[in-house]
Amino acid sequence: MLLPMRRLASSPSLPAIYPHISPARRSLGLRRQHGRGASARRTSATPVVCCLGSLPVASQSSQSTMTGANPVTVAGTERPSEWSGDAIRRRFLDFYAARGHKILPSSSLVPDDPTVFLTIAGMLQFKPIFLGKEPRRVPCATTSQKCIRTNDIENVGRTSRHQTFFEMLGNFSFGDYFKKDAIKWAWELTTKEYGLPPERLWISVFEDDDEAFSIWLNEVGVPKERIKRMGEDDNFWTSGATGPCGPCSEMYYDFHPERGSLNADLNDDSRFIEFYNLVFMQYNKNDDGSLEPLKQKNIDTGMGLERMARILQNVPNNYETDLIFPIMEKAASMALVSYGKADDAMRTNLKVIGDHMRAVVYLISDGVIPSNIGRGYVVRRLIRRVVRTGRLIGMRGDGHENSEGAFLPSLAETVISLSSEIDPDVESRRKSILGELLREELRFVQTLGRGEKLLDELLDEALGSAGGDKPCLSGKDVFLLYDTYGFPIEITAEIASERDVTIDMKGFDIEMENQRKQSQAAHNVIKLSVGNETEIVKSIPDTEFLGYESLFATAVVKALLINGNPVENVSEGTDVEILLDRTPFYAESGGQVGDNGFLYVYGEEGGKQNAVIQIKDVQKSLGNIFVHKGTIKQGSVEVGKKIDAAVDGKLRQGAKAHHTATHLLQSALKSVIGSETSQAGSLVAFDRLRFDFSFHRPLTEKELLEIESLVNQWISDATHLETNVMALQDAKNAGATAMFGEKYGEQVRVVEVPGVSMELCGGTHVSNTAEIRGFKIISEQGIASGVRRIEAVAGDAFVEYVCSRDNYMRHLCSSLKVKAEDVNSRVETILEELRTARNEASSLHSKIAVLKAASLASKAVLVEPHNVRILVENMGDVDADALKSAAEHLVGTLQDPAAVILGSSPGDGKVSLVAAFSPGVVKLGVQAGKFVGGIAKLCGGGGGGKPNFAQAGGRKPENLPDALEKARAEIVAVVSSKAS
Repeated sequence: MLLPMRRLASSPSLPAIYPHISPARRSLGLRRQHGRGASARRTSATPVVCCLGSLPVASQSSQSTMTGANPVTVAGTERPSEWSGDAIRRRFLDFYAARGHKILPSSSLVPDDPTVFLTIAGMLQFKPIFLGKEPRRVPCATTSQKCIRTNDIENVGRTSRHQTFFEMLGNFSFGDYFKKDAIKWAWELTTKEYGLPPERLWISVFEDDDEAFSIWLNEVGVPKERIKRMGEDDNFWTSGATGPCGPCSEMYYDFHPERGSLNADLNDDSRFIEFYNLVFMQYNKNDDGSLEPLKQKNIDTGMGLERMARILQNVPNNYETDLIFPIMEKAASMALVSYGKADDAMRTNLKVIGDHMRAVVYLISDGVIPSNIGRGYVVRRLIRRVVRTGRLIGMRGDGHENSEGAFLPSLAETVISLSSEIDPDVESRRKSILGELLREELRFVQTLGRGEKLLDELLDEALGSAGGDKPCLSGKDVFLLYDTYGFPIEITAEIASERDVTIDMKGFDIEMENQRKQSQAAHNVIKLSVGNETEIVKSIPDTEFLGYESLFATAVVKALLINGNPVENVSEGTDVEILLDRTPFYAESGGQVGDNGFLYVYGEEGGKQNAVIQIKDVQKSLGNIFVHKGTIKQGSVEVGKKIDAAVDGKLRQGAKAHHTATHLLQSALKSVIGSETSQAGSLVAFDRLRFDFSFHRPLTEKELLEIESLVNQWISDATHLETNVMALQDAKNAGATAMFGEKYGEQVRVVEVPGVSMELCGGTHVSNTAEIRGFKIISEQGIASGVRRIEAVAGDAFVEYVCSRDNYMRHLCSSLKVKAEDVNSRVETILEELRTARNEASSLHSKIAVLKAASLASKAVLVEPHNVRILVENMGDVDADALKSAAEHLVGTLQDPAAVILGSSPGDGKVSLVAAFSPGVVKLGVQAGKFVGGIAKLCGGGGGGKPNFAQAGGRKPENLPDALEKARAEIVAVVSSKAS
């Protein structure tokens, strides 16, 4: 469920009345402590605690923060302090399992749903069931779902409850129970299982939901004054403009019951925290905004684990729970600071580090590699925030006596140590996670160095363009440094202040707000829709797939669609989508493309052929219904007709060879470059395969040859493949590898090449590796930071590739008049001859340019008061290297001080510019790099260089004369104005 992310940082922090978790409790995982000895010492600032409403409440006169740990009491009884995050999670799942709910695992942070960027709610994996596009596998379920939200990233660490990574505990009903049971169980769980005092719990309901109000009031017994009716913005959940929706009811914990119920505001973060949200999905919103009741009413809930841990562990914010605090504690020790003694700014920085480290570890574990696009950019941005924040508070080195090392891996070790109950797969991916963080941090440290250089240049520009005004760094520039180069605003402001430059914080805030809005709009929405597709799926069962055993089948046309709309018949020449009751056609999934082939419609009793439909693609839609996309080539077809379906056997064989080769390739990669590499995507086509994998560097030629050799050895071994269907957990226990992006049910298909590969895969494969015939890597390249791609061919495509390359080689041998084994040496000889000829030509061009320039020296003008000789000329079509030689010759020929500015148009729409200033001109404060860069802009380009020599280019040669005239006027003006 989507817990509303409102009531933001403008609210004051919660009064510091809660004890921090002591080191002893942290090291023991919050096991029960006895007594109040050394492990639970108080400072002199400890507030007086009395029992009010069963939980400890500080006297109102005290605002200090406790540093010890005390047992929490409920109804006068000491509460055991075993309320670790793991215990809270287990208690939730067990509670609902005992009430008929199936405990299901958390889905990946990379959702199957292409409309959602990252998994942001527990309900996401059940979206197809809520829409009626997939049948329910169980009547009700419960999960602890890993979630990522980045729309409120700037509030992380600043408020008590905003995080990028969190766990959402949820219970879900798919047409089973509804409002009454959901409310009663939520109350029972909260008050009896977790033992929260009923008098501290407040409820919100949708303003028109009298049914929910009545259940809370009359059946649960919550006093009327603690049930608040709230509007649509707060308590009505919608998935979008249309689709399933319904009222919701939220549970709040009251930290200050002594304030009474009069004028209580549930949006007051200093008093209340919402921890459980119950959505009653009972309507469908139509295009006109009207609501109609759903035939199947569903329950979708979400309890924030970190929020409940905060309450039960009696700490002032989500960060100081045992779910996050050990990471913060590790960061503090590496920065040589104490969290207990730190000021607010330091604590905020440690909270940012603790939160973001959880997010990046789990994202990388789920296959998201840092990059500059998509989900990879989210990981990169979070990593850079941790690095720059850590460096800001003094973190250096890896925590193991290596001051030059990266500190992220050490922090990640702590995150991984806490992961066993959240996601046990994280531990098995430890090496890959740590390696990725190490590389990314070291890469970013270099980026920070480039940012420092850019900041110096921006400050120079601000000082140079200020005129009589106070120099100021623009908001856009500050944001560029912050977002692209990872510069903390504080560092930018400090460095700027040292040079007497202010920064435009208002402009920076505008840029930040624009990015926040874009991020929120793009990443915090789950889209559901109900339309014609839902009506179709109600009457059509899943397609029976026969393609593992046969390429031919007789089937019945169950539906015809044109542009997504159902029709009864389709005539010749029309593009159509056809739904059959059974099919031999493979539908695109797991990276493998859909089959091609034909459908044939015959007359009564096998008479004359009435229609031919060419199938060009097959996709899965509406759950497990196969959509055959094609064109009516002859005749017409109508719903209810029997057809003969025939898959193109040659193309299917190509897909089978490439799919099995992909499995062999993955095993070979792990064998050659290490098991830490993981799949990041794949394409299995009829004529080639593409395999994306996580790795930090290009593969060497030797490694590629070794991979090829391994795959071809396994092909020549002629090993029979084994295919079995088994329970998902049994497959995992057997060591089967999951294919990237594939969604699995409780029963899975396991494809094994004995001794080589075992993967969960629904694709089609050869029966024996010898059918692949051969394997050849065509290319290996990087497609994103930390992600490589191999393209290869197998089967018939392998034979065609080898034959075509042999043909090219024979033509090359004929042209060069050498044998194949002598081609390399002959080509090297030709290239060397070409390089020599080019060098000679370049030398001649430079000599000609110098001779031409010598004749121009007499055109230099003398400018007072410093008697600077200035020469600005157009050199025609001279290339850039020759132009440089000419300028160097002239500035050396003319008596110091001298300034030479030359331009040329070497062809192809190019402009070359060069500026050469003698030492005397540079001493006047005139720099060639800055000067030539400004002139180049007139020619549609740019450039720069050293104070005494610089080059630039452009794409507008027609502007060169005007640019040189401007250069002449500006250089004369600037040297004339310089005081002696």
